[in-house]
Parts: sequence; C-alpha cells; structure tokens
Amino acid sequence: MEEVAFHRHLKPHGLWKLQKWLQIGEERKMKKAWEIIDHFLYQRISRKRELLSESKIQIEGEDDFDLLTYILVEDDDKGGEKGVFRKSDKFVRDMAFNLLAAGSDTVASGLVWFLWLVSTHPLVEMKILEEIKANLSAEGEEKWRFFNFKELSKLVYLHAAIREALRLYPPIPFEHKDSIESDILPSGHHMGRNTRIIYSLYSMGRMKEIWGEDCLEFKPERRISDQGQIKPVSPYKFIVFNAGPRTCLGEDLTLVRMKAIASAVLWNYRFQVVEDHPIYPTSSMVPHMKHGLKVRVLQRRQS
Repeated sequence: MEEVAFHRHLKPHGLWKLQKWLQIGEERKMKKAWEIIDHFLYQRISRKRELLSESKIQIEGEDDFDLLTYILVEDDDKGGEKGVFRKSDKFVRDMAFNLLAAGSDTVASGLVWFLWLVSTHPLVEMKILEEIKANLSAEGEEKWRFFNFKELSKLVYLHAAIREALRLYPPIPFEHKDSIESDILPSGHHMGRNTRIIYSLYSMGRMKEIWGEDCLEFKPERRISDQGQIKPVSPYKFIVFNAGPRTCLGEDLTLVRMKAIASAVLWNYRFQVVEDHPIYPTSSMVPHMKHGLKVRVLQRRQS
C-alpha cells in the first residue's frame, strides 16, 4: 500500500484513477492489500468488542490496556457515556489504521537506518555507550538492561544521534500541500488556487544550503550546544515531524520509543554489518531498507 501511494504521487492523477477504475496494475495490488488490512483490523475490533462486552478486560489499571481499547471506550462527546457501542467499526478501523501506518512502520524504518548508521560509525557508538554507562541508575546494574524514562531523558547524545539519523533518512521522505486560495510564499513565489506543492524531506536533509558543507555526514555533534544540551532547531528546517498547525502529535512519543529501543539494543548487543550487502531505500511512502539490514549480532560484555 505504501509503494502504491508513493507511485500515485509520480503518475498523472487521471492515469492512476483510470487504473483504479479498471482494476489493473498497481491499483489492483492496492485493492488486494486493502482487503488484507481490513480483514485483519475488523477481526481485531470484533474480538476486542466481545472482550469488553463480557467484561474480560478491566478498562482501568490493567497491564494489557492498549490503544484499540482506548479508542473503543473513550468517553463520547454526548452525554459522557462510554462509547464502546457508539462508534462504528469503520471509524475504529480508520483510527487503528492510522496508528499502524503512522506509529509502527515509521518507527521501524527510522530504527533500522539509525542502527545501521551507528554500527558503521564506531566513534558515535562508543560515545552513546559511554553516555548510557554514565547515566545508569544505582539499581541498573543487572546484565540485561532496559532503561526507565528518567534515565532516557538524560541521554542527550543518543537523542542527538536519533534526530541526525532522521534527518538523513526521514521515515516519510516527501510531503505535499494543496492551496485552498492563491497566496504568496515567504520566498516571494506566487502560488495559485488549487495548486499542489510537493517537497522532499529526504533532499532537504542533505542540502548544503540548509545544513552546511558536511550535510552528508552522520554527525550528532551538530545537534549539541556548548553547554551539552540539544540545540533548538526550527521545525521548518528539521521538518521530519512537520511544522506549524500540522506538527506531528506523536513526535515526543516517537522519540521516547526510539530511545528506549535503541538504548536497550545497543547496550546489550553489538552489530557487525555484513560487508558488500547492498544498502539503499525502497521507493515507498516509508523508505524501508530494500534488502533489509544484514548483521552479525554479538552479545556485548559490559565492563
């Protein structure tokens, strides 16, 4: 589905609409993919409704409470009664699909590129490990280690490295905007009504005019101030999470998730990237690694 959505941006609007009507080419693949996704989501929604109806899930205070449960039981705007039977399956399906598309594949893609970059930059890896070790809490000496929120908030260099990886390999490589009325952009360019502007986040993250001569280098230090804090950067420059009214609501959650996974993986394991394995992104709405990330995984021994 992501690949077909990507190609819709490259083809004339009338062409892919015709393919959709005739059910040929990539649009036929899109229909089959939608059927698989719908079957999966409707199955989960139906099962969750049954469990909620039978009171097998306690809505508050349970460890297995999840976002699908929240969507179903969220207070309805009218009358304040629980909305488990008030929301249509289609509404819940659309919400669940958004969670899958925006909160799963993007994080997975970002983590793979981050781990590859760190594994091929030993000095960056060493600095991340030194920072983690320096900020371990007293009770965090066990062999297999996961880090709590307080510890994660202290990992400034790791945070900078993740944002640097997202600059070079944004989980959404391009965006488009449509004008409702004619307008003049800050650059002075005139934009007519119903005009579509497509901009490439992937290209913007690699432009010398924006990031300097070393724009192609993976360099977390560019994100850190002399005081050892994250430098504030305009969201219109680092636009991975969009900007203004369209700023991604899940930005903080995404970064916390990535830091939690990355810190645990790097602290416990060492990756050796397989030599001569081709590394390049797919042509898709989410640029996954085309042939995956081939590595030898070694247990890391902490001194």
